[in-house]
Amino acid sequence: MEIPAEVVRAVGADVVWSRDHEGLSGDVWKAGSAYVKRAGVDERDRLRWLGERFEVPEIRAFVDDWLVLADVGAPSLASVDPVLAGTVMGTVLRSLHALPVATCPFDARVAVMIEKARQNVEAGLVDPDDFDDDNLGATPSELLERLVSSAPQDEDLVVAHGDFCPPNVLLRPDGSTVLIDVSRLGVSDRHRDLALAHRELGEEAAAAFDRAYGLTPRPDRLAWYRLLDEFF
Repeated sequence: MEIPAEVVRAVGADVVWSRDHEGLSGDVWKAGSAYVKRAGVDERDRLRWLGERFEVPEIRAFVDDWLVLADVGAPSLASVDPVLAGTVMGTVLRSLHALPVATCPFDARVAVMIEKARQNVEAGLVDPDDFDDDNLGATPSELLERLVSSAPQDEDLVVAHGDFCPPNVLLRPDGSTVLIDVSRLGVSDRHRDLALAHRELGEEAAAAFDRAYGLTPRPDRLAWYRLLDEFF
């Protein structure tokens, strides 16, 4: 694998590259004091936009589809007590969802996401072996039909993270937080984030999350946005 020279300069030529790291997934390497990931302009642009409003990792370099991010030096919420994780997630998400929708240039509303789901199915990018237990046995096309037929007719729009789960929120010792993996951020129904948080948290932690967030989610919306996530 040929690594662009700009990426090597950003991390240092002599650093050790490793996939042995906590809290990140996909094509991500730890390289000295940085993380290097194969990402597109979607994540770069969203990091730049969100970074003016929330703390996110510093972008050290971006070339082709290589993104170099500074190591924040904080563990993710996946490594802390689940109830604490739920409380922190609810508090952070309430602040994120309070951002003015009109200021966000990224669109992740129902029609847009259904079209992206359709494109992923047609491109063979949806693996039925990775479906949640209640969807196992369905083909991607069958699941897409179900997604379209049950799509919400209205949306409670916010600026949504799009992949809001414990590994994507880092917690510093002083209690401050850092958001990562923001490539799906965009204007969407708030339940897009609530659904993934509820899926990842146990019952007690989810209750703590709801208290901190200040809203009891709609079960039908949670189910639909969990279904949507099967395509990404």
